[in-house]
Amino acid sequence: MPGIDKLPIEETLEDSPQTRSLLGVFEEDATAISNYMNQLYQAMRRIYDAQNELSAATHLTSKLLKEYEKQRFPLGGDDEVMSSTLQQFSKVIDELSSCHAVLSTQLADAMMFPITQFKERDLKEILTLKEVFQIASNDHDAAINRYSRLSKKRENDKVKYEVTEDVYTSRKKQHQTMMHYFCALNTLQYKKKIALLEPLLGYMQAQISFFKMGSENLNDQLEEFLTNIGTSVQNVRREMDSDVETMQQTIEDLEVASDPLYVPDPDPTKFPVHRNLTRKAGYLNARNKTGLVSSTWDRQFYFTQGGNLMSQARGDVAGGLAMDIDNCSVMAVDCEDRRYCFQITSFDGKKSSILQAESKKDHEEWICTINNISKQIYLSENPEEIAARVNQSALEAVTPSPSFQQRHESLRPAGQSRPPTARTSSSGSLGSESTNLAALSLDSLVAPDTPIQFDIISPVCEDQSGQAKASGQGGRRTNPFGESGGGTKSETEESILHQLFIVRFLGSMEVKSDDNPDVVYETMRQILAARAIHNIFRMTESHLLVTCDCLKLIDPQTQVTRLTFPLPSVVLYATHQENKRLFGFVLRTSGGRSESSLSSVCYIFESNNEGEKICDSVGLAKQIALHAELDRRASEKQKEIERVKEKQQKELSKQKQIEKDLEEQSRLIAASSRPNQASSEGQFVVLSSSQSEESDLGEEGKKRESEA
Repeated sequence: MPGIDKLPIEETLEDSPQTRSLLGVFEEDATAISNYMNQLYQAMRRIYDAQNELSAATHLTSKLLKEYEKQRFPLGGDDEVMSSTLQQFSKVIDELSSCHAVLSTQLADAMMFPITQFKERDLKEILTLKEVFQIASNDHDAAINRYSRLSKKRENDKVKYEVTEDVYTSRKKQHQTMMHYFCALNTLQYKKKIALLEPLLGYMQAQISFFKMGSENLNDQLEEFLTNIGTSVQNVRREMDSDVETMQQTIEDLEVASDPLYVPDPDPTKFPVHRNLTRKAGYLNARNKTGLVSSTWDRQFYFTQGGNLMSQARGDVAGGLAMDIDNCSVMAVDCEDRRYCFQITSFDGKKSSILQAESKKDHEEWICTINNISKQIYLSENPEEIAARVNQSALEAVTPSPSFQQRHESLRPAGQSRPPTARTSSSGSLGSESTNLAALSLDSLVAPDTPIQFDIISPVCEDQSGQAKASGQGGRRTNPFGESGGGTKSETEESILHQLFIVRFLGSMEVKSDDNPDVVYETMRQILAARAIHNIFRMTESHLLVTCDCLKLIDPQTQVTRLTFPLPSVVLYATHQENKRLFGFVLRTSGGRSESSLSSVCYIFESNNEGEKICDSVGLAKQIALHAELDRRASEKQKEIERVKEKQQKELSKQKQIEKDLEEQSRLIAASSRPNQASSEGQFVVLSSSQSEESDLGEEGKKRESEA
């Protein structure tokens, strides 16, 4: 017998579209077998009914022939020859009637019983299992859908436990039902052969027995052929029994081994993440926008094929192209209330897709796989080995360092300069180069051998703290959690402007020029190129607070201030010319790599299409700060004028008081110079205490002079 096609029971848990497509082929085959067997059953039923009718008709004919002599015919009723001849015919036909009755019994046992049993038992079992599997599959899809809609912000342990338990139960039920359904469909491939051959074999054997009863000259070759068919049927039956036993054992083994996989989000310690894959397949939820703010999520099977991401709906024969992922960018994103989401953006930035993985493991594996494919590692001979080396070198290259110098040493090998890819301009840069940038060299914009800071820790904080200490402001202890004291009011609360934006930090690097917007564009290009080279796709999300005093990066979860940029130090800000999500600003600080008095650092961020709004807000803040500074200076000048006038008034009043005192002293001295006249006239002068003390001192001085 030729080989038997089988459904792979081992792939029932994955439930891929290929498996479903193959299942559809087997279901179509089962439907075709059912239709064909129904037609064959009707034909054999007609044979059986015809044989019964023939047996009854033969018996009736024999009976009628026997009753011929009892008939009274008007003419020729007493023909004894005819009667004896018909009696002989009646005996022969009666014997044939007995043979036909035996043939009918044999047809019922050998032909009708196998095909009826196949039709009533096996085909109905397939139909029942199909309905049960469809119900289990729908229940599993509903459970997965409820699990996917679990709220990220409003997690409820009870609801999460119930939904997870529902997914576990429905997945286990679907897996078990699907395995038994596959086993029944595989068995059907054997039974359809038996259901075809056994009735025919029974029919032919009944006919042979029928003819043997009437003739001893039966063809020996036909008997030998039927004997061979009977032997083949027995071999198929034995093979079927052996294969059924093997499939049952496989089902038991898979049930035990697949129990941990029924949980939608397995333990990452037991199932580690494979970051070196260049091929992956599995179900993902894809977001489709239905309006300005509304969207729907569709669950489809996705798989990678070379440099393409393919999608395939359940029941489709083949997959369709979802996106070209060569030179694409992929990153994890926070999307509404859904977890494990990531975004794929094509190389030209014109097409992007947001997908949701089922578990954290799948989430990281999809991001790593797409990132590996985007670098065209799959075209090499040993893609997994090359991907492992690239990922390892990227991890070593982007190890966080506390300062620029340590980060620079970790990125650059000893005795070598920075890779030329970060210093040279390419035709595939994200922004179009301006005419001024074409006339300038890159060294005039970006300092040579400048390391790139990819994390949120910035050495500007160290510089600012150094400035504070140098200016005598280091005596006040700063709160490490970014909170202000209870007795003072925050500067942001007093600010006129108070705007908040959601941004993601891409990187920062020191620049040489801060008077040309092209330096921001060049920094954007170098940072994005470096992130692609070093396989960095994670970004730190923060809230950017724009006030009239400073720019603050705030942790969205803890509301702790990560970085503070004084607004007067922000000397340049610009958004990308083509991609409005990218924007950056240049911060002028004291110190730097060149140990000069001032240095400039360019910070690059990504926003939600709000780059121009942020730049406008920064410009508005600087204008408000400028007007406030002018008003403050005018107020201080007015106060200074008032203070000068007040000081002049005090000096004038003091001068008048001195003149008045001198006049009084002159009058008193003049009066004291006429003592004789005063005594003769009986008058005296009353001196003040100060004047009496002066006179006493004068007399003592005269006595000392006389004694000397």
